[in-house]
Parts: sequence; structure tokens; C-alpha cells
Amino acid sequence: MSKKKVIISACILGEICRYDGKSKEFRNVVEAYKEYEIIPFCPEAPLFGTPRERISVVEVNGEERIITDETQIDVTGRLEAEVASFIEDNPHVDALVLKAKSPSCGYKTTPLLNTNKELIGYTSGIGVKLLAKHFKNITILDEMKVLNTH
Repeated sequence: MSKKKVIISACILGEICRYDGKSKEFRNVVEAYKEYEIIPFCPEAPLFGTPRERISVVEVNGEERIITDETQIDVTGRLEAEVASFIEDNPHVDALVLKAKSPSCGYKTTPLLNTNKELIGYTSGIGVKLLAKHFKNITILDEMKVLNTH
């Protein structure tokens, strides 16, 4: 019998892939899923490198877009394509553990800004939205929820 599979945000696994050139390693998450085949997930690093310009979820004309903070470039389509490719390569998984507050991975914890960069609420990141759409029956956890449930 094959191992169960879990997608975990690469930064939680300790990979140096965040915009600031750092990781956000949570060893307890890795320990909680040690019996699983772990699949690292970061749609930003392959596209934009590390370190890179920070991105944010911005509401533009009633639609959530992913915009670079300094250069104001809309990278939504590029990220959607990267996540779609990732799902195509990993069509069957049993669990998702994604980084809270991330514009790609945050699940209902990602700051949503208006075009003046003011906080107007919280949303889910672009990656987790597409993963949730594909993996409909899988509970999505972030690193803090894993620590509280394991």
C-alpha cells in the first residue's frame, strides 16, 4: 500500500523560498506528517525567484488580483498557471497544510487590500483557492491549526 500524500507549503518545510529570502520552518508540522509522502508547494519561487518583490492580494474593480507591491505588476495569471501545473503533476493527495497569511497559501487569513493598499478584509491566497477547488473533500490546515490538532 502506498503512503498517504500531503502538500505542505515549502517554507514550512524549511525551504528558503519566501519573498524575503527566509523560511518559516515548523518542525512540528513535518513531525505530524512523518508517515506521509510530503509534497512541497510554493508557486511563487519558481516564477519570481528568491528573494523577490513582495506580492499582495488587491481588490481591483471587485476582483481579487495578485499585484507586486513596488512595481504594481499583476501576476495573477502567471500564478494561476503555475498552480494549475502543480495540480496536474499532483492530482491525488490526502491532506493540505499551507502557510497562513500568504498571498499564495493563506486559507481565509490572507490580508485583502484595496488599491490604496489599505486592509479591507481577509481572503484566501490564489494557490489555496485553486487547490481547494480541485481537492474538494480535503480539510485545509495552516501551520497553527496543525499544532493545535496534533
